[in-house]
Amino acid sequence: MRRYILLLTLLMLPVLTLRAQNEVTSARSAEVAAEPDTVETQLLTPAQAIDTLDTEDKYMKIVIYENFTWAYYDLGHPAIDTAGFYEGWDPEKIHAFKEVPVDSLPAEIDLRLVDSLHPFCVPVPGSVRSSFRFRGRRPHKGVDLPLQIGDTVRAAFDGVVRYSDKGKETGGYGGLVIIRHDNGLETYYAHLSKRLVFSGDLIKAGEALGLGGSTGRSTGPHLHFETRYMGKAFDPERIVDFRRGTIRDSLITLKRHYFNVYSHYGMTDEESKAASGRIIYVVRKGDNLGRIAAKYGTTVSAICKLNKISSKSLIKPGQRLIVR
Repeated sequence: MRRYILLLTLLMLPVLTLRAQNEVTSARSAEVAAEPDTVETQLLTPAQAIDTLDTEDKYMKIVIYENFTWAYYDLGHPAIDTAGFYEGWDPEKIHAFKEVPVDSLPAEIDLRLVDSLHPFCVPVPGSVRSSFRFRGRRPHKGVDLPLQIGDTVRAAFDGVVRYSDKGKETGGYGGLVIIRHDNGLETYYAHLSKRLVFSGDLIKAGEALGLGGSTGRSTGPHLHFETRYMGKAFDPERIVDFRRGTIRDSLITLKRHYFNVYSHYGMTDEESKAASGRIIYVVRKGDNLGRIAAKYGTTVSAICKLNKISSKSLIKPGQRLIVR
């Protein structure tokens, strides 16, 4: 009741006068801040805040003081450079820039990850449970981070939510939130049990975007986290040390050969280039290792070494083998 009486009182007072009072009080408060704690300074101390009100801007609050004055309080807006930000923007499509081939991207792209205006927050604490690689017959284009159902999942960087939808619309991703960042990156947060943000929402690094779950194609609670540039996935461990919960560097030079599921953090450039140039063969009915080796002018032992299998291993139709 007291809150609503305060609001009615505020409506009856001249707004400009109230704001002027706040400015004078703030200025005088700064003057006496370094003075001894005397009766005079106690009398000049600004009135105590007794309530806050939301505004249409979630990063701006109204603070109500006990002497019936009020002031805006800015919680800090994300610093988003909107130049080119909405290119390829589609709130109904999971993957942006599908029509852009990898070969059309620059050989190297320098990206700022963090600075004094752009912080980082690890989405959930903990080490990687499943890395960026081929897993069975499917490319796993992100990392899996362990959590419990209901754990808070946080935005890695400042940005704008491009996509937010539930399991039936996202296939294997389950509950999914995609955030676009002004350096060109997009980050994916999948298998959520609940989404707390929606397309078009501004979001700050560290702000809660959803709750952990096991929706979609999932064998247990975890967060599937992806990093993409121009829609092309690369190993998130190239930019994040998940075990420590820190960013690896303030800048990254993305290289075109990184956009391949066989290119991992920790590889040298030569290893990454070789991995991204691999030839993959999908096993057909009736195939054997000798026949496949002959077809590609290689040896059974070379194929076994590349795939970490033995010459006696059974191969099945649909299985993917690196042949070169």
